[in-house]
Amino acid sequence: MDYQYNTLQTTLTDGVLTLLLNRPDQMNSFTVEMANELVHFFNKVNDDDAVGAIVVTGSGRAFCAGMDLSREGNVFGLDESLQPTLKDLQERGEEPEIKDGVRDTGGRVTLSIFECKKPVIAAINGAAVGIGLTMTLAMDIRLASEKAKMGFVFGKLGICNEACSSWFLPRIVGIQQALEWVYTAEIFGAQEALAGRLIKAVYPADQLVAEAQALAKRMIQGKSPIATALMRQMMYRNSAAPHPRDAHDVDSLAMFYTSIADGKEGVNAFLEKREAVFTGKASSMPNFYPWWQ
Repeated sequence: MDYQYNTLQTTLTDGVLTLLLNRPDQMNSFTVEMANELVHFFNKVNDDDAVGAIVVTGSGRAFCAGMDLSREGNVFGLDESLQPTLKDLQERGEEPEIKDGVRDTGGRVTLSIFECKKPVIAAINGAAVGIGLTMTLAMDIRLASEKAKMGFVFGKLGICNEACSSWFLPRIVGIQQALEWVYTAEIFGAQEALAGRLIKAVYPADQLVAEAQALAKRMIQGKSPIATALMRQMMYRNSAAPHPRDAHDVDSLAMFYTSIADGKEGVNAFLEKREAVFTGKASSMPNFYPWWQ
């Protein structure tokens, strides 16, 4: 598929699509346009079978320096003439008035990442604050440059952490660490992020993206795209289900449908001591997917 955007740039190599946040003169600061383009990208890539995994990084010296606060009016793009209620969000969330004027733009981005069928790796190459950091929480693995600086700085601006981070962050780092970072709103470096289990590893700046791309290739080479898509959604959704029986029901369907498709090739390849050649495509998922809708 062709991906043409104003704030993003894409490069596809060996099944790994590198997605560049591309406003380098503004330190890749986040805008409503970038939000809409990210949502479009993560929705579109689901059915692009040429893409096996995604690496997200920033152009220039920053990953994303947070929301672009130079916008006139409400800098978050919200309609201040409205007085929305929780019922409005729950019942009218897809109507333009609520979707465009009330819903958090960062949250729309992270939800689109959450529903992605492909593994997503963040390569945090520099400053990542506010939405520049919370958007990475919906990504599967975060790697960082030794030069990276991060922060959940919302309290200093008199606002709350957003982009569904109250769901993602405690699951990644635990409630104690999550609260310390959002309460203090302090900037911290890559080593503190590593110690707090926010990121998986720290690399020299000139090695970061290559390491992320190499990890992405390990995730997809010789793997079934359908099984990968199922495992991604099962891990996120089943881990938040109220009872293990909920996971069992989904696991059972996933095992059933993969075992009669790519699973047959995988077993045969194992017995014949050869590399498997999977033919399943993430654009054609089993009939129970998406089970949460």
